[in-house]
Amino acid sequence: MSSELAIRIEGLSKSFPIYDQPMHRLYQMLSPRKHKQRWYRQFQALNGIDLSVRKGETLGVVGRNGSGKSTLLQVICGTLTPSAGEVQVNGRIAALLELGAGFNPEFTGRENVFLYGTVLGLTRQQVQERFDEIAAFADIGEFIEQPVKNYSSGMYVRLAFAVAINVTPDILVVDEALSVGDEAFQRKCFARINRIRDDGATVLFVSHSAGIVTQLCDRAVLLERGELLSNGSPKFVVSRYHKMLYAPLDRLEAIREAIRMEKEGSDRPVSATLPSLSATDREDAKLVSDAGRTSTASSGSASRGWYDDGLVPKSTVRYDTRGARIAAPHIETPDGRKVNVLHAGDEYVYVFQVHFQESVGGVRFGMLIKTLTGLELGGAASSLPQDSLALVEAGRTVEARFRFRCLLDGGTYFCNAGVLARIAEEETYIDRLIDAAMFRVMPQPERLATGYVDFCVSPDIAVVDAGKVSA
Repeated sequence: MSSELAIRIEGLSKSFPIYDQPMHRLYQMLSPRKHKQRWYRQFQALNGIDLSVRKGETLGVVGRNGSGKSTLLQVICGTLTPSAGEVQVNGRIAALLELGAGFNPEFTGRENVFLYGTVLGLTRQQVQERFDEIAAFADIGEFIEQPVKNYSSGMYVRLAFAVAINVTPDILVVDEALSVGDEAFQRKCFARINRIRDDGATVLFVSHSAGIVTQLCDRAVLLERGELLSNGSPKFVVSRYHKMLYAPLDRLEAIREAIRMEKEGSDRPVSATLPSLSATDREDAKLVSDAGRTSTASSGSASRGWYDDGLVPKSTVRYDTRGARIAAPHIETPDGRKVNVLHAGDEYVYVFQVHFQESVGGVRFGMLIKTLTGLELGGAASSLPQDSLALVEAGRTVEARFRFRCLLDGGTYFCNAGVLARIAEEETYIDRLIDAAMFRVMPQPERLATGYVDFCVSPDIAVVDAGKVSA
């Protein structure tokens, strides 16, 4: 194994026996070798995985539920043995998988710190030296001296996380373990993981959050049905993951095959890798290919984009209506073409209609764009309160249009829609839709901007005095 690699995986497969009835387990045990296989079916959790992870690299692992992510991490950590293939690991692993799996419920928190620390490879002296830091990180106060069977579930995993995170590993494996505790504790966990990464450790990170993967990871891989479908930059891989995640069932296999072909022949032209796809798929792939080119679209140029039937929000929440109802929220190009796959730098229009069942005054409209995790990026109102529509009569329909330039990083975003009016001299929502529409921005491999929003910064670097330049 190369000294530059922390993990090397070749031809890894893992299968599990599936029994139709519990008694078939016994029948299998008692049957002769040549008849054992008749009592179970094989479930292929991993199939022919080849993967190398460099030392100091942060690798994100994404995929739908049941794709094999947790199984892959457990094989790497040694808690599962592979059915076929080879896994080589160079360095001490700390795994945040099933937190607290080594705790004894009858022991106190202090005693379990020493027990769990030993399980993770520390000596008693090393645990003693780090105990104060572990206790401070867990922040459970005097409960550290109480049996853990009396802990709440949150206290239990906080203590387990505090021990695991203080092992100082060469390889840190995190499987959706950052949902423990309150927001302050989660921020502390992220800060510690960043510190471990900055100190040169290798990090394997499983998450369904595209924002977290793109922020933390240097590279990402996409698993689907136990197969490694895509391997590349987080932006590239997450865009494929979302394309599969939101795809209609009748198009899922074609999308999966297109992603597989990209992985196997990424040096070929995009059009050559998509011979059997629909026009929608081909246009979507073309947008990915074009995304690397810097966009200089002006307000008068044609806006690029496409409509993907699979991008339909499932988290829409409507406020109680009070005489009005929002309908048909969507995004379109300035020339009226409906889209939800956008190209960074181009202009678009967010449109929705409002049907008024009652006459109301002081009417305004609003929109908001949010990230996948709900972070509010920005939006606009149609007017100031003093410039609102004085009266909209019952039976009228008003169309609200919000023109904007897409200056967002590649990823998936949601739009809110709202309508306000004065009721009893107070401005209030008479209808509001949370996650009314969703859209995807294609990745931009050559993007220099950082963060979610491109502020069109123009860097200007010049050495003014070579003798005085310092870090």
